[in-house]
Amino acid sequence: MPGALYVVATPIGNLDDITLRAIRTLKEVAVIACEDTRRTGLLLARYEIKSRLISYYEPREGRRIPQLMALLKEGRDVALVSDAGTPAISDPGFKLVREAVREGIRVVPIPGPSALAAALSAGGLPTHRFLFAGFPPPKAEALRKSLSALAEQDGTLIFYLPGRKLASFLAAVMETLGDRDVVIARELTKIHEEFVRGKASALAIVAESREYKGEMTVLVAGKAK
Repeated sequence: MPGALYVVATPIGNLDDITLRAIRTLKEVAVIACEDTRRTGLLLARYEIKSRLISYYEPREGRRIPQLMALLKEGRDVALVSDAGTPAISDPGFKLVREAVREGIRVVPIPGPSALAAALSAGGLPTHRFLFAGFPPPKAEALRKSLSALAEQDGTLIFYLPGRKLASFLAAVMETLGDRDVVIARELTKIHEEFVRGKASALAIVAESREYKGEMTVLVAGKAK
């Protein structure tokens, strides 16, 4: 009988934000496939988890999938984790999940932390309808086209964004979508957690004068009805 692939959500910052089920699963599987063995190793050490780690990050997905599928077919359970949050959501994992589904392997979600859900729940923009757009294109023209395609969406738009790109992103929002309400969520669940709210034009001024590091979640109001 084949093993199961467990898709395990892990903390996005605060290491206390892990479920009891996630801890138990990570302890019981034969192998944990993770983006960065050093980063995941810190989490495992915190909870005294001894399972074997295999690196699984985007450029190496193609090489790792056969290895992980072979383990699953041998009857061994595998856990998939990302550096933070829920795997396969703008993180590596989709290709492995897809292959497991194709091969009839049982895929089990172990839900938990997600940056987009955390930002949306506390951001203050409408939550009844939203569209997750992930990481926008890095180049200016592609970014404008991508945003223009979302102009008619009336739900809250959610993006993941490197801090260094914030100023140019907000400029593109104003150009294509207008001066909409925006929420910047950064350092979620960490000591310096911060929500910055305002019009795109006002936040663009802040972004020009402040150096943002790391990744952030940015919410943009949908088209007004």
